[in-house]
Amino acid sequence: MNSEWIETKKSKTSTCLGPIENLEEHVDKDWWNHIFNSMYLKTDGDVVEDPIITSREIDLFSKILDLKPNDVILDLCCGQGRHSLELARRGFTNIEGLDRSHFLIKKARETVRKEGLAVKFQEGDARKLNYSTDSFDVVLLLGNSFGYFKSIKDDLLVLTEVFRILKPWSRILIDLADGEYLKKNFAPHSWEWIDKNIFVCRERSLSLDKHRLISRELITHVNIGVLIDQFYAERLYSKNRILELLKKAGFTNINFHGEVSPASQRNQDLGMMEKRILVSACAKKEWTVVEKKQKKAQKNVVVIFGDPNKADILKPLRIFDEDDFYTIEQLKNNLRTFEEYNFMYLTNHNTLVQELLKLRGQIDYVFNLCDEGYDNNARNELHIPALLDVLRIPYTGAGPQCLAFCYDKSLVRGIAKEMGIPVPHAIYIKPKDEKFDFPFYFPAIVKPNFGDSSFGITQQNVIYNGEDLINVISNLREQFGYNSPILIEQFLPGKDLTLGIIGNSYDDFLILPISEDDYSELPSDLPKICGYEAKWLPDSPYSKIKSIKAELPNKTEELIQRSSLKLFERLECQDYARFDWRLDIDGNPKLLEVNPNPGWCWDGHLAKMASYNNMDYKDMLSKILKTAEKRLGLVK
Repeated sequence: MNSEWIETKKSKTSTCLGPIENLEEHVDKDWWNHIFNSMYLKTDGDVVEDPIITSREIDLFSKILDLKPNDVILDLCCGQGRHSLELARRGFTNIEGLDRSHFLIKKARETVRKEGLAVKFQEGDARKLNYSTDSFDVVLLLGNSFGYFKSIKDDLLVLTEVFRILKPWSRILIDLADGEYLKKNFAPHSWEWIDKNIFVCRERSLSLDKHRLISRELITHVNIGVLIDQFYAERLYSKNRILELLKKAGFTNINFHGEVSPASQRNQDLGMMEKRILVSACAKKEWTVVEKKQKKAQKNVVVIFGDPNKADILKPLRIFDEDDFYTIEQLKNNLRTFEEYNFMYLTNHNTLVQELLKLRGQIDYVFNLCDEGYDNNARNELHIPALLDVLRIPYTGAGPQCLAFCYDKSLVRGIAKEMGIPVPHAIYIKPKDEKFDFPFYFPAIVKPNFGDSSFGITQQNVIYNGEDLINVISNLREQFGYNSPILIEQFLPGKDLTLGIIGNSYDDFLILPISEDDYSELPSDLPKICGYEAKWLPDSPYSKIKSIKAELPNKTEELIQRSSLKLFERLECQDYARFDWRLDIDGNPKLLEVNPNPGWCWDGHLAKMASYNNMDYKDMLSKILKTAEKRLGLVK
């Protein structure tokens, strides 16, 4: 266990519930949301972190399924991706992994980056898979990851979703606990040493209906005491019960392939992993027929992205990485389902003008998603709509004037102040300024006045004295050049908020619920900002920041909404935009910046705010397109 984690536990005493009569009463219905963390990898590491065990399991599973290197494989409930990664190391090239645990998915992605493996990982719910119908040759559900839900209906929903995404005649392999064996042989009490300092005491009992095994873990450090007192449960499936459930989900050709038990090096308490069943099944079905609705006319739409073959200084490695390509695929997969559209994609900026000239007159409009800017230069984001204006091709999103306004943070501040909209105190440092008056107190935050994607804004930019200020200004000038202006802004300690708007007029504006950046898991000694580290560096503590629906007083929410609408109109935003706010120490909201054409990715701030409004990613994209079409006069 790392020293930071231990130090955190020293300062935060864990609660132990003591003796308990009924373990089942203490199991949260969604216990899996918080239990799969770094401690899980330690307590269960004798199995889930042993590469020899993983290699042997992949040998066995590959033989059962006769896996081929070009098979499209989903590792469902993949954890830290041990099986997916082992397959990739063996030359498999079409592998995806999905798990609910943010921590484990982040760890899987870290391994992908370090080893350069061809695996895509994402967070998600197995009951609602974000994959197209008839997509996979194989779905693996391994490591005893089936049966966590309180209701068997949810288990059935998982299998039904798997059946949907499997290609016709493709297969699922499930590795799950032998329920009949565990009912008779589980240990009511056990304990084991994890290392020289940590040991785990476990209590187990059957649920009231005898269909789930309830477990309690007391994780204790010899010098600190109880670190964790946690409860979880897993449904106990016999061969007959899992057979019935697979049939109910539509599977046929159901076969059992013996039993498996890991050769743990600790050789102590294996719990639910002690004896497991392997079962495979086939999705015998026809290819899904997508019924084409009668439509008056199909819209031809060109989608413009950043250029993946060009450098992008905003990205950590200065290139489009796996996450970028996955994000683009998620967009394309959703746009494919829009029956009334024919989408074409342009990404080569060297030939962009020529391609648009060829298509002029043949397309209805451009879906402009090139937030990287022309040639992946953020300052040139306005060049794309400017080019389209010259070519007289309609497009979604903001025009060049709006993008020019909002690229200049100081300019937006001035416009907001002129309109009576509150902003933090700030001063503008001109290029090569060496002396300036500092009219407010520390702490403050130093930002490049021009920029995008929080480039140049890290934890070091929050300053607490004059020496910090001089150092940060020096660093920024070295990074961005002496011709770049700098903004020194009052640092606000309150909630970090963002508001999304889709629409173009007061009679059709959709104001999305305000989102808050949740800093509760950030170490207390770090400044609470969502900067470059949070957006681009998965190894950083800032990657723990989450977005949650904000809870605000009505007066505060109304001020943010009213002011954002005024700015939307004044800055000439079009179709959609995002407005970043922060509360001061007294809870008063102040505008930080305006983002026209904000991030459109499936897991970005805009999509998260849309989800608070019961809109999924597809709904959000559709709303943006319809909004633009109404503005362009393409719909009645």
